[in-house]
Amino acid sequence: MKLALYSKPGCHLCEGLQEKLEALSHLDFALEVRDITTRPDWFDRYQYQIPVLCRVVETPEGPREDALPRLSPRAPIAKVEQMLQTYWEPDTAK
Repeated sequence: MKLALYSKPGCHLCEGLQEKLEALSHLDFALEVRDITTRPDWFDRYQYQIPVLCRVVETPEGPREDALPRLSPRAPIAKVEQMLQTYWEPDTAK
């Protein structure tokens, strides 16, 4: 599974979610952290919503991003893992 985390430098909520995702290294996913300050379109879209975690799905038309539900910043790592496993299922059905 591929994940994209929209973030920006100095965002403690973004850093917290990134740390939790990195702690789940036993799961097989690729994480790309995207700094919204590097592209105006990302900044305009996510400036008031970060952190935003998206599942990147490959389709015949090209990659599509599905935003995952926003978790509480206080959510434990187990809750983050449970959410990822919920959205993992479509990949295993192939």
